[in-house]
Order: sequence, then structure tokens, then C-alpha cells
Amino acid sequence: MMKKVLILANNDVGLYKFRKELVEELLKKYTVYISLPYGSFVDNLCDMGCKFIDTDIDRRGKNPFSDIKLYKKYRKIIKEVKPDVILTYTIKPNIYGALASKGKIKVLSNITGLGSAVENPGIIQKITLTLYKLASKNMTTVFFQNEENKQFFINNNINVKKSVLIPGSGVNLNYYAPLEYPNEGTIEFVFISRVMREKGIDQYLDAAKYITSKYPNTRFHICGFCEEEYESILSDLQEKNIIKYHGLVEDVREVLKNVHCTVHPTYYPEGMSNVLLESCASARPIITTNRSGCREIVDDGVNGFIVNQKDSKDLIEKIEEFINLGYLEKKQLGLNARKKVEKEFDRKIVINEYLKEINATFIEKN
Repeated sequence: MMKKVLILANNDVGLYKFRKELVEELLKKYTVYISLPYGSFVDNLCDMGCKFIDTDIDRRGKNPFSDIKLYKKYRKIIKEVKPDVILTYTIKPNIYGALASKGKIKVLSNITGLGSAVENPGIIQKITLTLYKLASKNMTTVFFQNEENKQFFINNNINVKKSVLIPGSGVNLNYYAPLEYPNEGTIEFVFISRVMREKGIDQYLDAAKYITSKYPNTRFHICGFCEEEYESILSDLQEKNIIKYHGLVEDVREVLKNVHCTVHPTYYPEGMSNVLLESCASARPIITTNRSGCREIVDDGVNGFIVNQKDSKDLIEKIEEFINLGYLEKKQLGLNARKKVEKEFDRKIVINEYLKEINATFIEKN
């Protein structure tokens, strides 16, 4: 009888786009169950061979009754599936999945970023940290995507039995192959992310307004789901030809092939930025903030530029510095970006770490 792996996640998009290759490897040897809310990529995961369990999660909700309901749902799933190992991603699956395991099943948890609830001081942070302290007792291995997140756990006395540092979700170097660098009639920049304050959209828009007025041969693109408060702002700026908003883009490669640089001025608690990894793998220079989850991917002046958080002036200066580089210098930044991810962020590194931990779990059981 095949061993069973249960994956607890809060959405289908992240599981399919960033962990598809891991799931494919697991399906070769194990029966894989996925517990998450239904979404457009669930059918793809089921076509691969996964067994889907529809599980409602209020991802950003703070209602304790919803969280108790999720905990009970996980208890029921674990009782029915009887998994040999559980993989969890993001805060709520990490905490309530580990608690629901009662310490009787191996749990491998992934800290995909601290999230605002954990990073920002306040009552929500205190509650979340207390829950993490309780849940960590049932976690066999905790995967951290950057050193700062790992240190945060240590500083807050969240003890884990074993920690493994991985390069985020890694990047599929075959899917995100180097793209030919575009000609330079117009210098194209792109922001690829949820359009929200913590992702640095205000700083990007400040830069777009200043740069396009000073350098007519520039264009600023925005790709991603737009939060309501920004809809009218983007509409107005698009009418003025300051930005071009593309909405949610299915395949970012189609956008990246036409742009010269990805700008990611985030101050959101990232694990490791997939936007930056995908851009670098596509041989595109990056401009991003000096914070964990971003600074690890950029070597300042080598494959892009690093800027201060929430600093529009610094961002404008770095964009101007990029603009004033020669064409071949810009192209070389992109080539350097590709070399960096090939060396440090290949998704195979992440897959191998998971398989090593999972295989060790089954060896121990035998």
C-alpha cells in the first residue's frame, strides 16, 4: 500500500505555480492529498493525480470561530486520510495543521514569509506567536525561506526541532528560460504583484510620474490583482499615459519579454520573492528593496539595484541610474541575474530538501 502525503495550503495558485514540480515528484512514490479552497488550478492538480479535499480558509480573517472551525476540519481530514506525513504552507495551515496532528504524525512546515500579522507588533502578533509556540512542538521540520525569518523565531522563543533554510520556492529554470533582451526605443519597466500599499505601489507610482515627465522614452507597466482603493488611481494615471495597467496576467513571461527591468519596491513580509526569481531567471535586471526575501536575490550593481523601503526618492534615483546605463550594460545586468538564480535558486534545490526530509520520515517508520 502506497504511503500517503497530505498537503495543507491556503490557495491553489501558490501550490500549482510554485510547488507543482515537488507535487509531481511526490506522486511518483506516494498518494498525495491536497486540502485547500477550490480554485481554478485545483483541476490541474487533480489531473496530475492529487486527491482534492475542499477546505474553506479565511486567509486574512481574524475571527477565532473560523479558525476553530479550520482546526476541527483538519482533525477530521487527518482522521479520515491517515497520512504518513503532512506538508503545510502559510500561517494558518502551519499552525492549525500542526496542532491537529497532535504530534502523532510527521509535520513539515514552510514559513513562506512572516505575514503582517506576525511582523507587526500588537495583539494579533502576540496571539499568533503564542499559537506558533504551541504548534511548533508538533513540527518535525520547519523550512525557512530566509535567515531573518529563522532568526525571528529564535528571538521570540519559538523552538523548532529541526530547521532547514531553503531558497524560497526556487524557480523552474526550464520554464523561465532567458529571454532575448528587447531593443531600446522605449525603456520599459514593470511592477508585477498585488496592487497594494505594502507591495510598494505608491513608491512605484511616484517614480512613474516623475520619470515619465523627465524621460519621455520610458513606460511603466503594472500587472496584478488591484485592490479597490487603487482602481480609480490606476485608471486616472493610465488615461494620462503615465502607466499601463494589464490586470492579472496569466503568464508573466509574455510581459517580461518586452520589458527591460522589473521594479519590486515591496515592504511586505516576503518569504522569498517569486516575482524577482522569475524575472532574474528570464534574464531581466531587478530593482528592489533592502529587506529579507528581496535582498538575497539582488547583488547591488551586478544584477540590479537595491533601494530603501518606502523611499520614493531613492527609487527614482536608482531608476535614473538604470536608465543612464548603456544598452549592453543593462543587458549584462540581466545575464548576471540569470547566472545568480542558476547557482542559488534552482527549484531542484528545494525539491531535494523536501524529498530528503520525507524519505527520512519513512525510513524512520520502517
